[in-house]
Formats: sequence, C-alpha cells, structure tokens
Amino acid sequence: MSATITLSGDTYNVTPEESHKFADRRAAAIAGHEGDSITARQLLQAADDQVRATALGALERIGTLTDAELEAGLSDATPRVRRRAATIAANHPGVAIRSLLADDDSAVAEVAAWSCGERIDAPDVHEVVSDLITMATDHDDPLCREAAVASLGALGDERAVDAILAGLNDVPQIRRRAALALAPFDGPRIITALETATTDRDWQVRQAAEDILGR
Repeated sequence: MSATITLSGDTYNVTPEESHKFADRRAAAIAGHEGDSITARQLLQAADDQVRATALGALERIGTLTDAELEAGLSDATPRVRRRAATIAANHPGVAIRSLLADDDSAVAEVAAWSCGERIDAPDVHEVVSDLITMATDHDDPLCREAAVASLGALGDERAVDAILAGLNDVPQIRRRAALALAPFDGPRIITALETATTDRDWQVRQAAEDILGR
C-alpha cells in the first residue's frame, strides 16, 4: 500500500515508511523555523539519518544545540549526519572535529577540513594545522586536498607554507586554491611562486596569482 506526497509541486507515490520519514524530516525543518526545540531534540533520536541531520540543523538555527548533541552528531554512524555536524561545528570552535579529518568518508573529511579553516580560535588549532598539512599533501581525494589548502590559507600558520606551495603543482582547482591561500604570507619564496603561477596554463590560476600580486 502506498501513500501520496507532494514536494515542490510534484506528486510522488511512496511507501508508508517513506511517508513517515518525510513527515519527520518536515517536522524537524519546521521546528527549526518555529523555534520548537522540543520537537527538534526528539527527532535527534530518529532512526532515519536525514531526520537526524535535519534536527541537528534545526537546533543550530534555534540556537539551542548543545556541545554534547553536536559531538554525538560528529560520531554518528552515518556520513550524512557527520557531514551536517561538521558543517555546524564551524561555529562551535570548542567542539573538537580533528578526528573527522581522517574520516573514512572523503566527503565528511572535506567538510571537516573546510570547517577547520573557520575555527581560528579553536583550542586545538595547532594540532589541526599539522593534520591539514598532511591532508593537503597526501590525501587521495583532490577535493580534500583543495579544502585543506584553503583552510591552511585561512589559518595563516607559517608551518603550512610548504604544503600550500606544493599545491601549486597539483591539479588546476588546487593550484587556483593554493595561489589564493598564499595571500596571508609574504617573503621572496611566496613572490617567486606567485610570479611563476602567473604563467600557469590555467587562466584562473594565472588570474588568482595576479590578484594576490596586486596586478
């Protein structure tokens, strides 16, 4: 037996279980907009990972998400919830997310890397920079390397210079990101690297280097 739901003007036939999950996701989203912490908090315990992820976002929107609840999301069994939690953690520098840089799901690791770049005041930022350097140079996924390079530039730690410079020899999107990530740094090595990047075969890399050099 199926049920009918309408989403963005389109009608779908779904199973009763899917209809229930949809209703819970909708309830969690509405709770976030209406300031209903009680409903959102109840749905953090839902079996469906989309519901749990939506409930996390709802509590963050309301401003009542606790560190303990965020930490539970960061250690959730499903990547979807961990990704959402890692995104939210950008605004919670006191909650450690360093372990997610080594997450088995590269999409989770990528989001965690981005989030780290937003947390310049995090207590473990020194250790995080070391992990981001490793990710920027060694990770198999180019999206993770790109996110790590971007965050290293945002954090501006001098220890990251070599890793960022190495990014200038990576795939085009990472070369572009590396050129931009050099903005907080100065010195002859930086200028030389940017000068070389102005002759890169990718026009966006050239443009990024020229922008940083002030041309």
